[in-house]
Amino acid sequence: MALPESPAERHREVAGALSRLTEQVSDWSAPAPVDGWAARDVVDHLVSWFRGFLSAGGVDLDPGPNPTDDPVAAWRHHAAGVQGLLDHRGEEDFTHPYVGTHPLATAVDRFYTADVFMHSWDLARATGQDPHLDEDEAGRMLEGMRPIEAMLRDSGQYGPAVPVPDDASAVDRLMGFVGRDPSWRPAEADSR
Repeated sequence: MALPESPAERHREVAGALSRLTEQVSDWSAPAPVDGWAARDVVDHLVSWFRGFLSAGGVDLDPGPNPTDDPVAAWRHHAAGVQGLLDHRGEEDFTHPYVGTHPLATAVDRFYTADVFMHSWDLARATGQDPHLDEDEAGRMLEGMRPIEAMLRDSGQYGPAVPVPDDASAVDRLMGFVGRDPSWRPAEADSR
């Protein structure tokens, strides 16, 4: 079952799933699948980069709690702020210096909600949880990314693809595509 079509509802579902993951974290310093990151860095990344992205287009979010000090409160505050933008300003034009002009809801969906979806996997793996990512959404995202693979790799935002079996789940194929080893577990990071 794919996520809702509406960008506001898709964000509500994806951000809600990450909220549920944050509430179950017992060790925010646990290593994450992104080299050099701990679990808290996943939240910090999502909160920090997106505030800067929006600000570059003239939209400011209240910064709220510091993700380093209180990742759960920071995430809740941030997710609620983004949801408010989608619910009340989603149809407004948003012009970003690097990605052009889009309805705000489209920009949030394309550049941010997809990132939350993928980083949910990172937080879940770092903290020994099941990410419960939607297979249909993972497959849709992967198909949308394949045609622009060179651009994505050149951006420095994605590592080299990690090979996965042809019959791997859509989530594993997506994570392999963006440079994550689908079999990564925290104990592996400790044993290196």
